[in-house]
Amino acid sequence: MFQTTITKMLGIKYPIIGGTMMSISKADFVAVISNAGGLGVLASAIYHSTADFSAAIDRIKELTDKPFAVNINLFPSMRPIDNDDYVDVLVEKGVKIVETSGHSAPEDLCTRFKQAGMTWIHKCVGIRYARKVERMGADIVTVVGYENGGATGKLDIGTMVLVPAIKDAIDLPVIGGGGISDGRGVTAVLSLGAGAVIIGTRLMITRECPIHDNLKQALCNASELDTMLIMRSIGATHRVWNNAAAQKCLEIEKSNGDFDEVLSIVAGDKARLMYDKGDIEVGVVSAGQGLGLIHDIPTVKELFDRIMGEARQTVAMLAE
Repeated sequence: MFQTTITKMLGIKYPIIGGTMMSISKADFVAVISNAGGLGVLASAIYHSTADFSAAIDRIKELTDKPFAVNINLFPSMRPIDNDDYVDVLVEKGVKIVETSGHSAPEDLCTRFKQAGMTWIHKCVGIRYARKVERMGADIVTVVGYENGGATGKLDIGTMVLVPAIKDAIDLPVIGGGGISDGRGVTAVLSLGAGAVIIGTRLMITRECPIHDNLKQALCNASELDTMLIMRSIGATHRVWNNAAAQKCLEIEKSNGDFDEVLSIVAGDKARLMYDKGDIEVGVVSAGQGLGLIHDIPTVKELFDRIMGEARQTVAMLAE
C-alpha cells in the first residue's frame, strides 16, 4: 500500500526518512533507523576528520545491510572540513545516497555525485530553491513546513501548503515533513503528493536515540505549545523546545544583543551537555510542534511499525 516512487528509488521498506540531527545522527542511530525500515541519514558535520567520518560509514555498514544516506551540510558555519573531503570519502566507501541541506549545492559537488552514481536528495525551504536544484540535477527534493524543529527558513509556510506547492512546481519526487509524529501525519503528507515523509523530533524520543533520558522524558511531557522561535534577529530562525536557555536567548535578542551573545546560549557544546549529562536547561534543543502528539518512548522499530499501521488504518477509514 505504501510503496512509492521514493521507496523504490531508495530501496526502503517504509516511506520514512530520518531527519539529520547534529550530534544525534551518528552511525549507530542511523543504522537503527535503516534496520527499522526507514532511511537513516548520517550527519557528516559531526565528524572533524576524514578518518573519523570514514570510520562512521564503516560502522553503519557493520550494523546494517539496508540503505542509508549521508548528509553534506552546505551552511559554511557548519563545515569543520572541506566538503570535497567528505565527498572523497563517500566515493571511496561507495555510498549510494547523499543528502544536501542549504539553498543549493555547488556545481562541482553535484557533478561528483552524478559521476559516482549517487542518488542526490536536496533539502530546501521554498519553490525557487527546489527549481534551482532540479536544474542542477537533484533526484529528490525534501521540504519541511514551518511546524518543524530546527531551521525554519524565512518563508513561514506550513506543511499543508508547502508540500503541494513544491510538488506542483517541479517534476521531481518530493519528501515532505514538518510536525509529523504519527501515521495520520504520514497519510496526510503522502496525500499532498509527497512520496515519503521526513521525521526528526519524533525520532529523538525513542529508546535508541543517543540523548539523555532526562531530556527524552521532558520532551515526551511537552505539548504542542512548548516550542518557540529563536535567532530570527540574526537571520537564522530556529524552532526549539521552550526551556530556560531558549527564553534567555529570546531575551538577548529583544534587548538587541549581538551575535556572540546569542551564540553563547545556542552553542553546540551546550546542547551536547544536555544530551550527555541530562541538564535540560543548559542549552537549546531543536524540536517541532509535533511534540504535542508524542506520549511514549518506543524503540524505533516499534515506532515505525506503529506509524505505518496507523497510516493503513487511516486510509481504510477514509475508504469507508
